[in-house]
Amino acid sequence: MESPVSAESAPPTPTPAPRNHTPSPSPRAEAQELRMEEKERTANTEEDPIYLSLLSKVSVLVDEPAEDASERAEERAEREAQRQLLATEELVYTERNYLRLLQVCTCTIRSNLQNLQPQLPNLDSMFLYIEEVIDVSGRLLSLLDQKQLTPHDPLFLETLCDAFLSLSTDMESAYKEYLANYNTVTALENSYKQKDALWTEIVKVIKSSEPEVNATSLSFFLVMPVQRIARYPLLLQTIMKHTEPGHPAYSLLEQTAHTAIALNCRINEYKRFREVADKYKKTETLTIRDKMNRLNSHSIAKKTARLSQFIKHETGIAPKLVDEEFDALEGFFYLLENGITVLHENVETYLDHLQRFLSCRPEEFDLDMDGEKPAICYKEIITALRQWILPTFEKRMRTLVHKPICSLRELLAGPRNLISKRLDKLLDYELIEEKPSLSYDEQAVANTYKTINTLLLNELPQFNGLALTLLWGMLGAFSCLHKDLAKDMEQLFQGFTQQLPHGSLEPNAFWEWAECSLLEGARRLESLCWNVKDQLNAPIVQPLSPGSQKRLKVLTDKHGSGKIYQLMGHVVGTRDLDLSLNRGELVAIISEMDTRGDKRRWLVDAGGPRGYVPSSKLVRYHQVTMDPPPSPHLITTMDHAGGVRRHSCTPGVRPPSYTPDTPQPRLLRSMSMTVPCLQVLAGYDFMARSSHEVSLRAGEPIRVLEPHDKKGSCDWSLVEVRGQRGYVPSNYLTVMPTSTTPTAPYR
Repeated sequence: MESPVSAESAPPTPTPAPRNHTPSPSPRAEAQELRMEEKERTANTEEDPIYLSLLSKVSVLVDEPAEDASERAEERAEREAQRQLLATEELVYTERNYLRLLQVCTCTIRSNLQNLQPQLPNLDSMFLYIEEVIDVSGRLLSLLDQKQLTPHDPLFLETLCDAFLSLSTDMESAYKEYLANYNTVTALENSYKQKDALWTEIVKVIKSSEPEVNATSLSFFLVMPVQRIARYPLLLQTIMKHTEPGHPAYSLLEQTAHTAIALNCRINEYKRFREVADKYKKTETLTIRDKMNRLNSHSIAKKTARLSQFIKHETGIAPKLVDEEFDALEGFFYLLENGITVLHENVETYLDHLQRFLSCRPEEFDLDMDGEKPAICYKEIITALRQWILPTFEKRMRTLVHKPICSLRELLAGPRNLISKRLDKLLDYELIEEKPSLSYDEQAVANTYKTINTLLLNELPQFNGLALTLLWGMLGAFSCLHKDLAKDMEQLFQGFTQQLPHGSLEPNAFWEWAECSLLEGARRLESLCWNVKDQLNAPIVQPLSPGSQKRLKVLTDKHGSGKIYQLMGHVVGTRDLDLSLNRGELVAIISEMDTRGDKRRWLVDAGGPRGYVPSSKLVRYHQVTMDPPPSPHLITTMDHAGGVRRHSCTPGVRPPSYTPDTPQPRLLRSMSMTVPCLQVLAGYDFMARSSHEVSLRAGEPIRVLEPHDKKGSCDWSLVEVRGQRGYVPSNYLTVMPTSTTPTAPYR
């Protein structure tokens, strides 16, 4: 095998020295000799012209790479500048195209979609907050155009950064609301897609509005702001990447890029907060079955842990996490909610009373007051109030006070649900707060609590402030409406001042008269109310009708007299197995509770149907001891004698007339001196229970039209009382003599 060192490069083999040879020097001495020879050889070559020429050529070759490096650096700088220019032009060009497409979407496409028949539901919700996005983008381009600079100008980059930084706050407020509402946009578009015919029409409108784009959905345009706000940091970072650190606008460009990144982070955080708020502020109306279907082992364990933690807080076993700032906000919110609720109830009651007052129109009736001048003035005033002044006042009240207070009351549900959900999440968070390491689910629970707490701390003060401002505004509108009402009424009364009896009174005397009149009217009204209440609550002591007597006998024979009760008022069944009965009907008690043990519902027998009635409507029946008088339509002695009935229940039948020359019957002659005049009266109070019956008051005169009903039954009589006609039980009527006739015969 050959040696790694070639034969040519191998040192020559030394020849053996003769015997009388001088000893060779040491290695150190040889090295010194070699260095000396090298110096001499170098000194000789420096003086050689050929060497000098070769050295100059080598120096030229050495200098050439340095010049290439500088050229390459210049070329690199030019390329970076070119890339910076392209990135800047891309930002400006795409911004202009982006703004143009948004304007096409909101103007052309939106107006064409509004002309579709039938109209699209909730179309305006799809374009919510897009006007603010278009406005901020247009302002950015206008700031760039005001300087009249092009991307080639050295100052353009500085102008771009200044414009972006000046609009960063407005840009954040516009884009964060749009992005938070974008889920609603996609949900509405999906609802449109479910209707094939409607979606086909929408696509036709979109393609005809902008054929160059060839868009096939609204989301093609509406997703652009979502993409654009995320692209700003990328474009600015690209420009900064191709900008030299020594550039005058580099520090400003770096600040702008960081601002764009922070802006996106805040928008994402706001969107996350809104998603959490939308998730937990919903008010769900769940049935018991839905709630039962949601139960599982996980939910039961979670609610049990919350309940246990809550009991520990209330009993003092475990300390409660206290947040004084939130507690103050929560207390003020509940105070505000209570005030809004009370105001809402009072305004509704006020409007209800006003509506009832307007529905009562006594001036429309002819009360025969032609000769009474003050009464006529009052009538004209009341007519003007009811027809013009008060309806206008009611309309303004509903628009300026009632409608806003209803809307504000509905808005309270969202914060209330979030506060309640924060308490639940706080109980969950306290259970895992002390753990050194958290699982994925536990970390999600902690993040949810922190998100809700931060959201409430940021948003609840603003909500409380705005709600309080609206509340004060509604109260101010309420006061102004009454001030305008007083002015209108004063203007109305000025034309009747001299015609009214109190128009000439002094102010003090007038107010004294008004106060006395009001107090007297209030006293009379209160007395009337008490009288009506006493009449309504009076026990039922009237005798029973024949049908009720039969029912009483059946129920007594079946259940005994101790089980008979009477209804004090009308009952309308609202649940299964409930009975609908009228006031005064008799029932027998079967059980004093329902199947669930509720003693407020009694099981009764109504003489046929069985069911439940409220126990508060029942009272033990006490039978009237006095027997009802005989039916007044029974014939008197005159009737038995073949004469005409002597009371007022014979309408249309005139008795035969007798003259002194006409021979009178013996019985008539004998009774002409002693037979009294009779009159039919109501012996007892009777409450009508249907439109075919008429109510009676004990002692009032009655005119009997027919002593039987349409079926010929004598249990009911057709009577006329107080100008009203109807049927009453015949045994409620009685016959009373009014006076004794003199010697003249009865005619």
